[in-house]
Amino acid sequence: MTTEKVDLERWFSNEGKALLECLKKRFETNTSRHETCDWPSVQKRLEDRPEKLWSLQQMERTGGEPDVVAQDSATGAFLFVDCARESPAARRSLCYDRAALDSRKKFPPQNSAQDLAREMGVSLLTEEQYLDLQKFAPIDTKTSSWLETPEAIRKRGGALFGDYRFGRVFIYHNGAESYYAARGFRASLLI
Repeated sequence: MTTEKVDLERWFSNEGKALLECLKKRFETNTSRHETCDWPSVQKRLEDRPEKLWSLQQMERTGGEPDVVAQDSATGAFLFVDCARESPAARRSLCYDRAALDSRKKFPPQNSAQDLAREMGVSLLTEEQYLDLQKFAPIDTKTSSWLETPEAIRKRGGALFGDYRFGRVFIYHNGAESYYAARGFRASLLI
């Protein structure tokens, strides 16, 4: 399903209200993630951009627990990212992108992280966003998350992922075609 197929008015009166309540509760419970932001401003921005709510719902539905972690001072846009302790459960066992998926001749995964992110209308976290998210509390202590990979690395067949082990954050590389039950991806959405 894509945002074009959603009757936004009907959706907003049902699922959208529940999503806003969930996001508000998470926002108020985790104030250290967004000390300079206030919920009424976030809610107004969401209500003014209802087409983005579908993507936020996908982040929530797949276990991401999205929350505001930054605001762009020039545009006023809020950055939502997956703040779940571990890589979202419904987004694991994925290789990195379509080229990697197509290269798997034996035992291919169901999808790729990049393809699923595109379907959801979100982006994978960058390395910088991932490191910033780790400042709030350790994440991916038992899992790992694919990260947006620079083209120079991807051209050589690799892709980046991150996790938290031994009291620190690690950014690694792996073959983009690899996939593991404990590796997923974290999403970001600018609204």
